[in-house]
Amino acid sequence: MTRLFDLDWQLLADSVLMIIAIFFLFLILSYCLFNPARKTLNGRRDKIRSELDTAKQAMENAQSLKKEYETKLQEIDKEAESILSEARKKALANENQIVAQAREEADRILERARVEAELEKQKMSDDVKREIIVVASLMAGKIVSASVDTAMQNQLIDETLKEMGDKTWLN
Repeated sequence: MTRLFDLDWQLLADSVLMIIAIFFLFLILSYCLFNPARKTLNGRRDKIRSELDTAKQAMENAQSLKKEYETKLQEIDKEAESILSEARKKALANENQIVAQAREEADRILERARVEAELEKQKMSDDVKREIIVVASLMAGKIVSASVDTAMQNQLIDETLKEMGDKTWLN
């Protein structure tokens, strides 16, 4: 029997058995060692994916909250502007009301002053008439005491009327 590369059947059988044993050992070790390592790696990969998805959702939530915040800020600005414009309108209305009340009060004061002036004028007119009556009675007393004739009385009356003037009788 000739040997090829110094191989005999026993070495070949041992080699085949060794290869089969290594193959089964590889299968058993891969089941026992590689599968848990794969599970651990897959678990890590899933965990990282879920964390990335969570981070992505958190980022989207933050973006939506930011947009909502900005819209609320705009609404608050609009509301503040409307409140300010309403306050300005109320202030203008109050100003107009105060001015109108002041005008009414001024009109009442002017009317009261006119009435008082008219009363004062009437009082002065009454005083002038009383003075005329006093002067006329004094004149009548002088006429009677001096026993003046009619021509003298007419002259005295004309002089008195000229002294008082036409305006006295018109008031």
